[in-house]
Amino acid sequence: MRRVSIWILATVLVGGCGASPAPRFFGAARHEVMAQGLRYAVFAKGDAVEVIRLDTIKRQDHDRARAGLIEAAESVTGCRVAGPLGGYARSPSLPGDSGEARYLMDC
Repeated sequence: MRRVSIWILATVLVGGCGASPAPRFFGAARHEVMAQGLRYAVFAKGDAVEVIRLDTIKRQDHDRARAGLIEAAESVTGCRVAGPLGGYARSPSLPGDSGEARYLMDC
């Protein structure tokens, strides 16, 4: 019985991490937007933005999802994406990830 309780607690805790911002974006307002027909959570702070895709997609939809990351960032900030965020706050994801991205914005 105790094992089941621990498993349930772990599942709840991990499930709540789905669209939390990186430490660099703590305190940023969360915006949920649609772009390219997909839902995204956007956290903007200063000249940087973090975008997290909220929907699951099929393999053939990754190009559309990557375009949606940029579109979501630009629609929330009203700025253009200047490139990937670098330095300590850079995205830990592999280049071309369609689920999460951090950008430097040009306003």
